[in-house]
Amino acid sequence: MKTIVAVKNLSHRYSKDWAIKDINFEIHQRGVLGLLGSNGAGKSTTMNIMCGVLDQTQGEVFINGINLRDNPLEAKKHIGFLPQQAPLHLELTVDEYLTHCGRLRSLESSELKTAIQRVKSKCGIAHFSHRLISNLSGGYRQRVGIAQAIIHNPALVVLDEPTNGLDPNQVKEVRKLIKEIAQERSVILSTHILPEVEACCDSIKMVELGKMVFSGSIDEFNNYIKPHSMILKCGKPPSLDVICAIEGVTNAESINNTTIRFYFNGDQSVSNKLVQASVQQGWILNELSFERSSLEEVFAALSSNKNHPSSEGQPNKANQSNIMETKS
Repeated sequence: MKTIVAVKNLSHRYSKDWAIKDINFEIHQRGVLGLLGSNGAGKSTTMNIMCGVLDQTQGEVFINGINLRDNPLEAKKHIGFLPQQAPLHLELTVDEYLTHCGRLRSLESSELKTAIQRVKSKCGIAHFSHRLISNLSGGYRQRVGIAQAIIHNPALVVLDEPTNGLDPNQVKEVRKLIKEIAQERSVILSTHILPEVEACCDSIKMVELGKMVFSGSIDEFNNYIKPHSMILKCGKPPSLDVICAIEGVTNAESINNTTIRFYFNGDQSVSNKLVQASVQQGWILNELSFERSSLEEVFAALSSNKNHPSSEGQPNKANQSNIMETKS
């Protein structure tokens, strides 16, 4: 499997303080990777080094097998970058701006026109070809920014807060565009908006206190906190006292006439005991599922943990999905 990005022992120091220390990871496949981290965690430093904006103190970055430090011009041919403030020239039309960006990317005149048409079509801005960028809405300006990032057909696209300041409809459209782009290349999405991570990302890497504290799939991120509550839905639900009497259950509460939330001591075998009790007592069990922690809770747990490992985090493998569903 081809490695698109390889980051090895990456470290960077501002004055006497290390912003990041011994960051290691690889990206092999197409899709969207969410790069997370609280303010000052080292996320922006990592991203800027990967894009060739900042020269690292130690370590190496390889883009499509090319060492970014040793051969920056060749490596950057494979990178598309949209910073948080899109580098737009508002006095230019869309076509003029994309022509300028294509030439900066060393596209030959024979391929430039085709490349411009391709990215305008992909980003849904073809009907604005001759309009000044200053007269576009925020959403369409972001689309122009994304278009310049992919005009040279890079293997890696890095997007920093691409939906910042957009209205809900524009956010939805840009998210859809990001997922479409990721079908053809690897995309790194840096954002503080956790619902955006859930909507777009296939995997997550999180930096905190300058170290990698998590690396895994979106499901593994969701499952990082071991569940201690479950939802029980029944046609004939038992009393709360009956639920609490089952070994391992610590508390229970009624959500509605058919649904009960109960808390347990962490032993997930309690689910088997609930199923057995349901069969024996005729509860007509319709659903039994672990309650998944929210992304905000997981992010907070990773951010507040002062004993972060220096390498990739090891998420709990607890199964948060519905473990059983039957029809009455």
